[in-house]
Amino acid sequence: MEFEGKVYKILPPTSGTSARGEWKRQDVVFEMPQEFSRKICVTFFNKESEVAQLHEGMAYMVSVNVESREYNGRWYTDVRAWRIQPKQTEAPAQAAPMPEMPPIAEEPSYASGTSEVDDLPF
Repeated sequence: MEFEGKVYKILPPTSGTSARGEWKRQDVVFEMPQEFSRKICVTFFNKESEVAQLHEGMAYMVSVNVESREYNGRWYTDVRAWRIQPKQTEAPAQAAPMPEMPPIAEEPSYASGTSEVDDLPF
């Protein structure tokens, strides 16, 4: 799933140790550009370098996986980022306009007095 959003808030990182080793996660809240702004909290799991490049107020394209799981009769939903790209805010540069072309002169006549016109150069 993909969405476009501005970074609303970068939350402090959380770390711990599990049976698989150490882990770090950091949540980032994105604001969706719609009529009624909606916010989505996205988890970056073991991606400190990607979170360090984010800036509040900047727009990004975020690719996420959404997953729900049950624990003790309650359901919990995770939105985990797997790719993030800066959104291009500037319009693409336009090519320079073509310069005015001079008018085309009349073609020279290659026929040497013959009535037959031969436009082949050989």
